[in-house]
Amino acid sequence: MRLTRYATIALVSAALLATSGCSWFRKEDKLYAGDANSRPLEVPPDLDMPRTDGAVAIPGASATASASASAAPVAGVSNGFTVAGSRDDAFTKVGDALATMDGLTIASRAQLLGVYDVGYEGSNFLVRVSTVEAGAYVAAVDPRGQPATGEAAVKAITALKAALGGN
Repeated sequence: MRLTRYATIALVSAALLATSGCSWFRKEDKLYAGDANSRPLEVPPDLDMPRTDGAVAIPGASATASASASAAPVAGVSNGFTVAGSRDDAFTKVGDALATMDGLTIASRAQLLGVYDVGYEGSNFLVRVSTVEAGAYVAAVDPRGQPATGEAAVKAITALKAALGGN
Protein backbone atom coordinates (compact mmCIF):
# COMPACT_ATOMS: atom_id res chain seq x y z
CA MET A 1 0.00 0.00 0.00
CA ARG A 2 2.81 2.34 0.89
CA LEU A 3 4.66 1.43 -2.26
CA THR A 4 1.72 2.31 -4.51
CA ARG A 5 1.24 5.58 -2.67
CA TYR A 6 4.91 6.54 -3.19
CA ALA A 7 4.76 5.38 -6.79
CA THR A 8 1.67 7.51 -7.44
CA ILE A 9 3.27 10.57 -5.85
CA ALA A 10 6.45 9.99 -7.88
CA LEU A 11 4.49 9.64 -11.14
CA VAL A 12 2.44 12.75 -10.51
CA SER A 13 5.58 14.73 -9.59
CA ALA A 14 7.42 13.52 -12.69
CA ALA A 15 4.48 14.40 -14.95
CA LEU A 16 4.20 17.83 -13.37
CA LEU A 17 7.90 18.53 -13.79
CA ALA A 18 7.93 17.25 -17.37
CA THR A 19 5.08 19.44 -18.58
CA SER A 20 5.91 22.60 -16.64
CA GLY A 21 9.22 23.65 -18.12
CA CYS A 22 10.80 20.92 -20.14
CA SER A 23 11.73 21.99 -23.63
CA TRP A 24 10.57 18.65 -25.04
CA PHE A 25 6.92 19.61 -24.44
CA ARG A 26 7.13 23.32 -25.20
CA LYS A 27 6.39 24.61 -28.71
CA GLU A 28 8.47 27.38 -30.21
CA ASP A 29 7.13 30.34 -32.13
CA LYS A 30 9.44 30.40 -35.15
CA LEU A 31 8.13 33.85 -36.07
CA TYR A 32 10.07 35.42 -33.20
CA ALA A 33 13.01 33.01 -33.02
CA GLY A 34 15.28 34.85 -35.46
CA ASP A 35 16.84 38.27 -35.61
CA ALA A 36 14.56 41.26 -34.97
CA ASN A 37 15.26 42.57 -38.49
CA SER A 38 13.85 39.43 -40.08
CA ARG A 39 10.51 39.56 -38.23
CA PRO A 40 7.36 40.51 -40.14
CA LEU A 41 6.50 44.18 -40.30
CA GLU A 42 3.76 45.35 -37.95
CA VAL A 43 1.74 48.21 -39.47
CA PRO A 44 -0.08 50.61 -37.12
CA PRO A 45 -3.88 50.59 -37.59
CA ASP A 46 -4.09 54.16 -38.91
CA LEU A 47 -1.60 53.44 -41.69
CA ASP A 48 -3.27 50.40 -43.24
CA MET A 49 -6.29 52.31 -44.61
CA PRO A 50 -6.29 53.38 -48.26
CA ARG A 51 -5.75 57.03 -49.12
CA THR A 52 -8.92 58.84 -50.16
CA ASP A 53 -7.58 62.25 -51.14
CA GLY A 54 -7.70 61.38 -54.85
CA ALA A 55 -10.92 59.35 -54.77
CA VAL A 56 -12.91 61.76 -56.94
CA ALA A 57 -10.02 62.66 -59.24
CA ILE A 58 -10.29 62.47 -62.99
CA PRO A 59 -8.49 59.35 -64.28
CA GLY A 60 -5.22 59.94 -66.07
CA ALA A 61 -4.48 63.30 -64.43
CA SER A 62 -2.06 64.08 -61.62
CA ALA A 63 -3.48 64.80 -58.16
CA THR A 64 -2.84 68.55 -58.31
CA ALA A 65 -4.02 68.87 -61.89
CA SER A 66 -7.19 66.89 -61.19
CA ALA A 67 -7.96 68.95 -58.09
CA SER A 68 -7.64 72.22 -60.00
CA ALA A 69 -9.45 70.83 -63.04
CA SER A 70 -12.33 69.52 -60.96
CA ALA A 71 -12.64 72.76 -59.04
CA ALA A 72 -12.59 75.07 -62.05
CA PRO A 73 -15.75 75.64 -64.10
CA VAL A 74 -15.79 74.48 -67.70
CA ALA A 75 -15.87 77.28 -70.26
CA GLY A 76 -19.41 77.99 -71.41
CA VAL A 77 -20.98 75.82 -68.70
CA SER A 78 -22.22 77.57 -65.58
CA ASN A 79 -22.74 74.67 -63.23
CA GLY A 80 -20.81 75.89 -60.21
CA PHE A 81 -20.02 78.79 -57.92
CA THR A 82 -17.61 79.78 -55.17
CA VAL A 83 -18.50 80.21 -51.49
CA ALA A 84 -16.25 81.94 -48.96
CA GLY A 85 -15.06 79.82 -46.03
CA SER A 86 -13.72 76.33 -45.53
CA ARG A 87 -14.83 73.28 -47.48
CA ASP A 88 -16.31 71.63 -44.37
CA ASP A 89 -18.41 74.70 -43.54
CA ALA A 90 -19.57 74.96 -47.15
CA PHE A 91 -20.39 71.23 -47.19
CA THR A 92 -22.66 71.68 -44.16
CA LYS A 93 -24.35 74.76 -45.67
CA VAL A 94 -24.88 72.97 -49.00
CA GLY A 95 -26.45 70.01 -47.16
CA ASP A 96 -28.83 72.30 -45.28
CA ALA A 97 -29.80 74.11 -48.50
CA LEU A 98 -30.31 70.83 -50.40
CA ALA A 99 -32.56 69.53 -47.63
CA THR A 100 -34.91 72.51 -48.06
CA MET A 101 -35.25 72.23 -51.87
CA ASP A 102 -38.64 70.90 -52.98
CA GLY A 103 -38.46 67.75 -55.09
CA LEU A 104 -34.76 67.09 -54.36
CA THR A 105 -33.77 63.92 -52.55
CA ILE A 106 -30.33 63.24 -51.08
CA ALA A 107 -29.51 59.59 -51.77
CA SER A 108 -26.19 59.68 -49.89
CA ARG A 109 -23.54 62.03 -48.60
CA ALA A 110 -19.80 61.62 -48.20
CA GLN A 111 -18.24 64.45 -46.22
CA LEU A 112 -14.74 63.07 -46.58
CA LEU A 113 -15.10 63.33 -50.36
CA GLY A 114 -17.26 66.47 -50.23
CA VAL A 115 -20.02 64.90 -52.33
CA TYR A 116 -23.82 64.67 -52.16
CA ASP A 117 -25.54 62.12 -54.41
CA VAL A 118 -28.88 63.71 -55.29
CA GLY A 119 -31.94 63.09 -57.39
CA TYR A 120 -33.82 66.09 -58.79
CA GLU A 121 -36.57 66.30 -61.42
CA GLY A 122 -35.84 62.82 -62.73
CA SER A 123 -32.06 63.31 -62.97
CA ASN A 124 -29.36 61.89 -60.72
CA PHE A 125 -26.08 63.76 -60.27
CA LEU A 126 -23.50 64.68 -57.65
CA VAL A 127 -23.16 68.02 -55.90
CA ARG A 128 -19.46 68.31 -55.12
CA VAL A 129 -17.82 70.78 -52.73
CA SER A 130 -14.08 71.20 -53.27
CA THR A 131 -11.40 73.50 -51.90
CA VAL A 132 -10.15 76.40 -54.03
CA GLU A 133 -8.05 79.46 -53.20
CA ALA A 134 -11.11 81.68 -52.74
CA GLY A 135 -12.88 79.23 -50.38
CA ALA A 136 -15.03 76.34 -51.59
CA TYR A 137 -16.30 75.58 -55.08
CA VAL A 138 -19.76 74.00 -55.35
CA ALA A 139 -20.59 72.25 -58.63
CA ALA A 140 -22.85 69.64 -60.16
CA VAL A 141 -21.01 66.70 -61.70
CA ASP A 142 -22.02 63.39 -63.19
CA PRO A 143 -20.77 60.13 -61.62
CA ARG A 144 -17.69 60.21 -63.89
CA GLY A 145 -16.64 63.61 -62.50
CA GLN A 146 -17.61 65.53 -65.64
CA PRO A 147 -19.75 68.69 -65.35
CA ALA A 148 -23.45 67.86 -65.15
CA THR A 149 -25.05 70.14 -67.74
CA GLY A 150 -28.59 68.78 -67.61
CA GLU A 151 -31.50 71.09 -66.95
CA ALA A 152 -32.14 69.70 -63.45
CA ALA A 153 -28.47 70.05 -62.42
CA VAL A 154 -28.25 73.65 -63.64
CA LYS A 155 -31.53 74.49 -61.88
CA ALA A 156 -30.32 72.92 -58.61
CA ILE A 157 -26.98 74.76 -58.73
CA THR A 158 -28.77 78.04 -59.48
CA ALA A 159 -31.04 77.51 -56.45
CA LEU A 160 -28.02 76.63 -54.27
CA LYS A 161 -26.17 79.73 -55.43
CA ALA A 162 -29.17 81.90 -54.51
CA ALA A 163 -29.50 80.21 -51.12
CA LEU A 164 -25.79 80.43 -50.23
CA GLY A 165 -25.00 83.76 -51.88
CA GLY A 166 -22.17 82.39 -53.99
CA ASN A 167 -20.08 84.12 -56.66
